Amino acid sequence: MINQTYDLLLHSQPNKYLLGFVFSATICSYSFHWYLTSESLVASPRIGWLKKNRNFHLVFFMIGLIGCAVFFFYLLPHWYWLLVSAVITFLYSAPKIPHPYFRALRKVAIGKTVFLSLVWMYVTTVLPVIIAGMPFTVPIVLFVIGRFFFIYAICIMFDFRDRADDQAAGIRSMVTWFSEKGVNMLFFSALIVFAVCTVLLGYYGFSAPTIALLLIPAIIAALIYDYSKTNFSDYLYYLILDGLMMFSALLMVVFRI
Repeated sequence: MINQTYDLLLHSQPNKYLLGFVFSATICSYSFHWYLTSESLVASPRIGWLKKNRNFHLVFFMIGLIGCAVFFFYLLPHWYWLLVSAVITFLYSAPKIPHPYFRALRKVAIGKTVFLSLVWMYVTTVLPVIIAGMPFTVPIVLFVIGRFFFIYAICIMFDFRDRADDQAAGIRSMVTWFSEKGVNMLFFSALIVFAVCTVLLGYYGFSAPTIALLLIPAIIAALIYDYSKTNFSDYLYYLILDGLMMFSALLMVVFRI
């Protein structure tokens, strides 16, 4: 996803230290999040494995943390912007920490859906632009907004699956707050905003094939949305839905756009 930002918007090779930092931070943050997740009302082989092997996540958390520290040193001039990404990432998992101060975050209405979408948009679009020292032109802003709303739509699908768990834990989000009809409207509204921002890129030099490839994952997400609400397979969520976030980037590599 970062490579795609460099190819489409910055027209340069990606910063290898940024790639290393984001890779390490992803391992670190997800290991931290899943280490704190041991129960679920939704049947999941992953949760069953996790309960027996929680220490694996603790080890990967430490490895990721060390990697973050190493690559942070190389990106030190941009420490403030890296810190912003760390704070947003922490807010995603903070409600799971067994402490009264952090449990209070469960009452925040926007909850994890927005935090997770925001951090993935930020590290894969905003951070590369800032580190490259490029101005935020109209096409860059459109791409940034579009990516946020596409990731947000994917996160809505995850949150719908986790709805029972979040309600049981007292974690509030748009998905637990709204009715199913409201969630549907939220999902398709997010995809519409993404589609509008993406199509508008055509006015700023983006080719029709590029725009088509950017739209394909959103079309797939819309087609499988209803199915995802009744089928909570780990393969569907962690392979297909997670994969949709980077699918357009893979398509562009395949078609060399």
